[in-house]
Amino acid sequence: MTDKLTHLDDEGRITMVDVGAKAVTARVAEASGFVKMSAATLAAIRERRTPKGDPLETARLAGIMAAKRCAELIPLCHSLALSHADIQITLNDEGARITATASTSAQTGVEMETLTAVSVAALTLYDMCKALDKRMEITDIRLERKSGGRSGEWTRN
Repeated sequence: MTDKLTHLDDEGRITMVDVGAKAVTARVAEASGFVKMSAATLAAIRERRTPKGDPLETARLAGIMAAKRCAELIPLCHSLALSHADIQITLNDEGARITATASTSAQTGVEMETLTAVSVAALTLYDMCKALDKRMEITDIRLERKSGGRSGEWTRN
C-alpha cells in the first residue's frame, strides 16, 4: 500500500487517475441497499395501488439509467461503456431490498456504477411512495462483491 493519495497531484490539486496503462479486464460488481417502509406502503405496492404508478419498475429503470451516467454524477469517476446493468427489487415484511449489478471490460471497475444505481433506485422508490409514507428510510447501501482488475475478487463477508 502506498502513502500517496491517488486523486491528488504533486501540488495537492484534485486530479483524475490515469488508467491508460492498466490492462483491460472483465469487471463485475454488485451493490445493495434497503428501503424500510410501513406495512401499509408495502401493501399498496403489492396491490398496485400507489398514486404515481408502479414504483418498482420506475425505480428499476432509474437505477439502470443512473449506472450508465455515474461519471456525470461522481466527479472523478471514469466514463465506462457498460456491457450490462440490472436492478432487482424484492419486497419483504420490512421494505424493499435493492440489488444492482453491472459489468464491463475496461481498465477500471464498476463499483461506483452499482452503488450509484442502488442509490438512485432507492431515491426513486422513495419519491414514488412518499405520498403514502414520509417515514421511509434508505439504509445499508454497500458494495457486496466485485471482480476483475489487479485486486481480483472481493466479496463482503
